[in-house]
Amino acid sequence: MPKSNFYKTLKAEVARVDAAAVTKREENIIEGFTKDSSPRALIDGDEYMVFNSNDYLGLRHHSELKKAEHISSDNYGAGPGAVRFISGSLKVHRDLEKALAKFHGRDDGMIFSSAFAANLAVLFSLIKGQSKDSLLNNNTLVLSDELNHRSIIDGIRLANLSTEQKAIFPHLDPMQAAKVLEENKDKFDRVVVVTDGVFSMLGEFQDLKKLREVVDQYDKVYKEGVLLIVDDAHGVAGSGKTGRGTEEVMSGKADVLIGTLGKGFGADGGYVVADREVIDYLRESAATYIYSNNISPATAGAALASVSIVNSGEGQELIENLAKNIEFFKKEMKAAGFEFAAESNHPIQPLLIGEAEKTKKMTKGLYDEGILVTNINYPVVPKGRDEIRVQISATHTMSDLKEFIKKATLVAKEVGIL
Repeated sequence: MPKSNFYKTLKAEVARVDAAAVTKREENIIEGFTKDSSPRALIDGDEYMVFNSNDYLGLRHHSELKKAEHISSDNYGAGPGAVRFISGSLKVHRDLEKALAKFHGRDDGMIFSSAFAANLAVLFSLIKGQSKDSLLNNNTLVLSDELNHRSIIDGIRLANLSTEQKAIFPHLDPMQAAKVLEENKDKFDRVVVVTDGVFSMLGEFQDLKKLREVVDQYDKVYKEGVLLIVDDAHGVAGSGKTGRGTEEVMSGKADVLIGTLGKGFGADGGYVVADREVIDYLRESAATYIYSNNISPATAGAALASVSIVNSGEGQELIENLAKNIEFFKKEMKAAGFEFAAESNHPIQPLLIGEAEKTKKMTKGLYDEGILVTNINYPVVPKGRDEIRVQISATHTMSDLKEFIKKATLVAKEVGIL
């Protein structure tokens, strides 16, 4: 049958991926977690310290989130029932949107099933509109940082723009973005500038202050202005003195801010906050909001509790402890002889290994010592820049950090890194 030929093609493609040593489907199966203040993952009955999680404040195991999750599920049921325009919005979803808008100092917000879904819909909607009857014209230039996340890239692809309507500026270089805006000022009605807040491979922050200045400078040059969209999934509830992410760290503000509830907030789902005109329009145009179920009521309840905690004194303590853990980790790892792939104060601390084979051996060696980390290899990073991406949490104890440093040093010597 012809279909069997297609399956052979799929099998060959999987074999190609395996041969390139970039397989992603063979994940560790975590059976649960210990009840420690710094929970360890249980895999095949053994305990592992977790140094590869985006749960920067350790909130996913917080008792208040679990309690709120249970209460919300009890009140609203296990699932949302249908999309919102069909069955109506649950109060817990709307309360969460209001809380996120207030947290970020915006008019309003809306939640999505994931931050990936938020990026796809927000970018497509603000670039091109949703139908041939839309009043939005398509004379738009999209300007994107060259190392933006896959969800941003796919969001731009969905808009099906011409080659002339797409431009890339060099990584973390707002002045080159200004050059592109200058060169195109007589060609387009509006510009959408889009960037990650934190780039997740290296924990780097976009220079949002300078980029904001560039956007403001050219906003009056274009007929419909320049809109700055920032995906701060790795920044919010993980960076900044109060957990407001890249905007707080770099003293710059997005016009449209996209975030996630599945990292620093310890829950799940994505969201966008902006001025009311933008949110009202997105509720009428964002396909992954209109035609896709929302996060479960239980998850929304947990996320709402998380926003409250991050805003509290307890949240401030977690944020401060996270900063102390990062500082200690960097200092002691450098003293042990390790080199970092980038200098960052973000919870993502990338250890530069340089060779794919040594990186994999290092990851395996740490696993054998009871530590979970993730190796990042080409083509995700350039050749010769292979790394171990270590992720620090506020709930890591000093004992956890010291144990990691001791075992990482031992393994690195065995592998020939130190």
